[in-house]
Amino acid sequence: MTTPEPEPAPVAPAPDREARGVRLSLVLLALTVVSGLIDAISYLGLGHVFTANMTGNVVILGFAAAGAPGFSVRHTATSLAFFLAGAATGGRVVRGTGRGSRRTWTRITLACEAVLLTAASAVAFVTSEDGRLRVYVVIALTAFAMGLRNATVQKLAVPALSTTTVVTMTLTGLASDSHLGGGTGQRSRRRAAAVTAMFAGAVLGAALALHHGIAAPLLLAAAVSGVLALLASGKD
Repeated sequence: MTTPEPEPAPVAPAPDREARGVRLSLVLLALTVVSGLIDAISYLGLGHVFTANMTGNVVILGFAAAGAPGFSVRHTATSLAFFLAGAATGGRVVRGTGRGSRRTWTRITLACEAVLLTAASAVAFVTSEDGRLRVYVVIALTAFAMGLRNATVQKLAVPALSTTTVVTMTLTGLASDSHLGGGTGQRSRRRAAAVTAMFAGAVLGAALALHHGIAAPLLLAAAVSGVLALLASGKD
């Protein structure tokens, strides 16, 4: 009588490389804080222009075109142009690496954002507060960084966090899908967290810009993006 051969030991599934790191939902909430920070810096420190919130910029461009005081067509047009250039570049990055790891192209984008924001901070540190060079270079670098990031976030398509630079649709979803709006309240916590994150970033950015100038908060934004570039996972 032959002895039955032992069954092979079950093979442990390979670890999911995409899941290593901080969940994308948390990464995007942190990036929303950075967006509030960047818009506070740009609006208060660069002459009433946004470099993250392009909806506001389109409205501001209209104000400036009509001759409203305190707004600049050139500043706003520069921000819009470099944001679009950043978004186009982000689209190419995503398509060039999109068939591979989401974790990889998310980290690449955030690393680029960190480099651009660090460069903007360096320019702000070494140039005069009233200098035209400072204003245009910082607008260009920060707007390009936000466009690059937005293209990536759009492709990630994380539910209720499809953008990190505006919260209009987030607020709409929060209200329309709430129990008061006849909905189920699904993802209300995530949407409320996004709005809170934008508010917190704006408060922090405004406080720093008003009391310490724009160089230090830009460096803080760069540091946050850099840390996220090292820690982001590819999973929601």
